[in-house]
Amino acid sequence: MGVIELSWWQLALAALMIVALAACTFAARLEVGRSLLVAALRTVLQLALIGLVLEVLFATSALHWVALMATAMLLIAGREVMARQKRRLTGGWSFGIGTLAMLLSSFTVTVLSLTLIIGPDPWYTPQYAIPLLGMMLGNTMTGVALSLDRLTEGVWRQRALIEGRLMLGQCWQEAVGDLRRDAMRGGLIPTINGMAAAGVVSLPGMMTGQILAGSPPAVAVKYQILVMFAITAATGFGTLLAVTLASRRLFDERERLRLDRLAQPRG
Repeated sequence: MGVIELSWWQLALAALMIVALAACTFAARLEVGRSLLVAALRTVLQLALIGLVLEVLFATSALHWVALMATAMLLIAGREVMARQKRRLTGGWSFGIGTLAMLLSSFTVTVLSLTLIIGPDPWYTPQYAIPLLGMMLGNTMTGVALSLDRLTEGVWRQRALIEGRLMLGQCWQEAVGDLRRDAMRGGLIPTINGMAAAGVVSLPGMMTGQILAGSPPAVAVKYQILVMFAITAATGFGTLLAVTLASRRLFDERERLRLDRLAQPRG
């Protein structure tokens, strides 16, 4: 059975559900109706635009265009990591650390998956590379943002305890060891929960999309297992690296806690 084409008027019918939900939030005075409608509009515009870009990219299949697209995705993800933190590092360090962590984790896992496991020819075939990298970056971005936010908030709240530990002779790694572990766990838990519930509580997105596109369920399952493992690896390594770099930034070369390197919370 082939793919059932959807027309724009059918998508408009689906949009009515969002409009109905927004009306209910207005009636309940939840003050999220406007944000809901704006988010829905952004979804349509952004996905329509990326659809046009991907059609051109798939037609060319040139390495430099794939690399340009991947770089743009990485930079946008780095900005989102920075924007999701309440008390981020000053001087662009939150953006830099988040971007570097995702570069070294998501890109590495994606390249390894393409070259050693999936094996398209060429390995950077955009039909495989871009969707796979997008899933890696999206999930790693969430894990890195959660872990960095938990780390900086924890350091700020427990600053007196940390400075007391330093005065007792502990090194900076020991002084924030519990906070670092808590931040790393916070970044990993959503991914671990998603992997544990896959196929039991929910059908993951890639598997559902392939089945709707007509792929045999057995093939969709294999790809979903690969994607779940790759996402978990990328998120885990990215979270570990981001927390390690950020926690080191919070101390100077004399191992003094530098709270001046934390920006004031926004809003």
